[in-house]
Amino acid sequence: MNNALAIASVVVKELYRRKDFYVLFVLTALITLLMGSLNFFNDDKIVRYLKEICLLLIWISALTIAVGTTARQIPAERENRTIFPLLAKPISRGQLVAGKFLGCWLACGLVLIVFYLFFGVISASREHQWAAASYFQALWLHWWMLAVVVAMALLGSVVFAAPSSNATICLVVILGILLMGRHLNQVALQLAEPMNTVVYAIYFALPHLELFDVRDLVVHNWDPINWLVCGGATLYAAAYAVFFLFATWLVFRRQPLA
Repeated sequence: MNNALAIASVVVKELYRRKDFYVLFVLTALITLLMGSLNFFNDDKIVRYLKEICLLLIWISALTIAVGTTARQIPAERENRTIFPLLAKPISRGQLVAGKFLGCWLACGLVLIVFYLFFGVISASREHQWAAASYFQALWLHWWMLAVVVAMALLGSVVFAAPSSNATICLVVILGILLMGRHLNQVALQLAEPMNTVVYAIYFALPHLELFDVRDLVVHNWDPINWLVCGGATLYAAAYAVFFLFATWLVFRRQPLA
């Protein structure tokens, strides 16, 4: 466990040495401040639109950072030949996978805290209220959704040859799930056999990432959802993350390092 935590700390430090986070944060901050400076906040509808756009930017930025950071972890170790001294520590391949996952996931959590805290301060300064519980649930579920995303991207990093192809495929799949995942069962009803069964199987096998999108709580200042539901969603995400990590380990342990 100590080995995995040591690898995770290196991954977190690596993220904050790169420019990805700073560029995306500055862009999101500038757009948020620009929207916040407009004299529209006396209109409730305009307030909701602006908050929705800002939260969408946060989601896009977080997905970009999560997939981009994770996709290059193991390929970079191979390319730089640093994977050999790592595994000679001795560190097992399972510990390497766990450390890379923890590092990327914790880094995403820190990124989300910065984004949500900045957005919350700007919103509270304009609306003069702050639904802290709803913000916490939105951040918490977003973070656990990213656990599944990071685990998927890590699996892709040992399956696909290049980080760029892995990142592209992962983003396409993730966006497809977010946009179409909830509608697959309705599509299946309109299909004949055997496609009906196939689409239904895909519907139940997919990790439904859209379940973690509770931006409406923040946009409309609604009361937080039931905490048991929030806990169930956390376990759901944890199960899929563990599944993808186990698959990553199975594939990685059979691959040559060179």
